[in-house]
Amino acid sequence: MATQSSLVQVSILADNHHMFSDDQIVQMFFATCQRSKYTIRNYQSAINKFRNFIGDKSLTEVTWREVEVYRIGLIEGLFSEQDRPKAPATVAIHLAPLRSLYKWGSDPNIKIFAINPMTCIQTPKIPINSRNNYLTKREVVALLDQLKHQGPRDYLIGATLVMLGLRVSELISIERGNFHTDPEETSMWLTITGKGGKEREVKIPQMLWKLFTEYFQYLSEKFIPAPQRVFPMSVRLVEQIIKKAREQSNIEKKVTPHWLRHTNATLALLRGATLQQVQESLGHTHINTTQRYLHTVQQITKAAPDFVEDYLKDSL
Repeated sequence: MATQSSLVQVSILADNHHMFSDDQIVQMFFATCQRSKYTIRNYQSAINKFRNFIGDKSLTEVTWREVEVYRIGLIEGLFSEQDRPKAPATVAIHLAPLRSLYKWGSDPNIKIFAINPMTCIQTPKIPINSRNNYLTKREVVALLDQLKHQGPRDYLIGATLVMLGLRVSELISIERGNFHTDPEETSMWLTITGKGGKEREVKIPQMLWKLFTEYFQYLSEKFIPAPQRVFPMSVRLVEQIIKKAREQSNIEKKVTPHWLRHTNATLALLRGATLQQVQESLGHTHINTTQRYLHTVQQITKAAPDFVEDYLKDSL
């Protein structure tokens, strides 16, 4: 996210009328980039990779041709050490930062780029393969039982991911000061800072809040200093915790923390939550993202063949 000092630097640079260097352009872009530190880190990596590809050519000189060659190279795996073609989703991840950079810099009020070379570039069609990335009730229980065996911290991590449907980056950013009650003090809420620095309020079920208070009490009894962040760890460590529990509980599915987010949405819709409720809870910008889970739920509850069976079962 932009800081006051970085915005001052942008203002100083913008007041100069000389040609900006690529480093200055990227610096200004990130100074005004309202995204999480994890997204910015990934954007920096993708932009640096593209700059290495274009060599001595400036970002301001890039046309759709260079980007198209780069896109094809990504698809065919020409820039990987193993020369393996990249999946459509990976190609899209590499192109998204460039799309944001050139859209920002070609804005009429900024005019760093005379043209936007990304307007003619097709993003690979990404198949929706997350429809079945959810756990059954039995699998959720088995996973949580194993996490409880691993310790109170791991159990709370798993329960929070399942019940709240948080992204891992959101989970590890939770601070004690983010919890608060509603005005009538009847329920607990958690302020989450999601993608793009957007805040949302997520209700904490009573059972989950009880686990949080028990965990805080556990830390106190063990004389463990209470950190500001509830889970002061990396995304990678959370992934390893879930992987270990999945292996120990003999779940054959390739469970990841994000699977638990899918599970949260699927279970919520199955039990009667509205699309809007799930959208707000998960922090989806567009309702279309949430509707993907509705398709899964509709298949689970009653598919077209079931209606045919209902019609014919008394006649066959």
